[in-house]
Amino acid sequence: MENLIQERVYAGLCTMAETGEEVSAEEVSAEASGFSDLSDSEFLEYLDLEDTQESSASLSKPGPSSELPGKDGKLINLPKWKRRLDVSPPMERFHLKYLYVTDLSAQDWCEQHMVYEKELPGFLAPEKANVLDTGASIHLARELEVHDLVTIPITTKEDAWAVKFLNILSMIPVLQSEGRTREFPVFGEVEGVLLVGVIDELCYTAKGELELAELKTRRRPMLPLEAQKKKDRFQVSLYKYIFDAMVQGKVTSASLIHHTKLCPDKPLGPSVLRHARQGGFSVKSLGDLMELVFLSLTLSDLPVIDILRIEYIHQETATVLGTETVAFEEKEVKGKVQHYMAYWMGHREPQGVDVEEAWKCRTCNYADICEWRKGGGMPSCTLEPQTKKVK
Repeated sequence: MENLIQERVYAGLCTMAETGEEVSAEEVSAEASGFSDLSDSEFLEYLDLEDTQESSASLSKPGPSSELPGKDGKLINLPKWKRRLDVSPPMERFHLKYLYVTDLSAQDWCEQHMVYEKELPGFLAPEKANVLDTGASIHLARELEVHDLVTIPITTKEDAWAVKFLNILSMIPVLQSEGRTREFPVFGEVEGVLLVGVIDELCYTAKGELELAELKTRRRPMLPLEAQKKKDRFQVSLYKYIFDAMVQGKVTSASLIHHTKLCPDKPLGPSVLRHARQGGFSVKSLGDLMELVFLSLTLSDLPVIDILRIEYIHQETATVLGTETVAFEEKEVKGKVQHYMAYWMGHREPQGVDVEEAWKCRTCNYADICEWRKGGGMPSCTLEPQTKKVK
């Protein structure tokens, strides 16, 4: 195998190893919640510490709550937020600077479930922990087939983003030469919110078309239900939506700085700086690196993604269960994004599943406290967009 990239920065694990902090994840029943399959991007997201801590801290305030049994048998308080006109939008309430692609795909499965997960940080069911551990080894094996991995210690959020940028810079030449790369970071502003993700794999077909391949690992040796496939299709469609905008020059450094509150003038850490120089990049600060990335994306003449493919693989045997080619429907994707972002911006309350998909609630850990279910499939009150008071 030709090793197109000699060294590669692997951000997530080194962050946990260097900071010594434990990453929180949430309780979920794997099959019924839509998380029986996990992808590379989701592994990185569970290991991203930047906003998890802030979200956890913001939810520790006292208030009315329900209780659920935690993984150790102890009861965990679940805040029951009062949804009134003066309540902060979820982006502010959860102290989020940006969203992940999988946040929106989780909304596509059940928005109310996703909200309860945000309100219960640090809650990880054994079933989901096993899915993460087993799936991670399969993804790592695939990763090592294409790239060598290098652990780079990081201490700041600027360093964490610098790692993402260095990965992009190392992958652009590979894609220009029609090679194969994995874990391509993507980000862009969508409906006023920064959306971040990681593409499993980019490669070219025999016809020279750029193909996105998403790997989903399955606990059971069977293909998922249609509802799960629908969620996965939306996820890969979002990846294409953001990637295409990046290579078309529609993503700007100003937008990224605005949302992430990064300090572009902050010098890079010694480890990150040393790796950048080893890669031939003469940079000193995050701003230097950002400028280089956006310039490279603009001048690279990379094509947009032509084909979206999802591959389902059995965790225990590594057997391919099947593949699915996804048709990209831009109008449908935009419509869904606008609807889901309306919740994050505080223009509406969260919604649960329709009656036709009430089967999802059977093994949902939040079924007993679900406001959507108690309201008969309707929110307890309607939240209208905030209007400015006339002084």
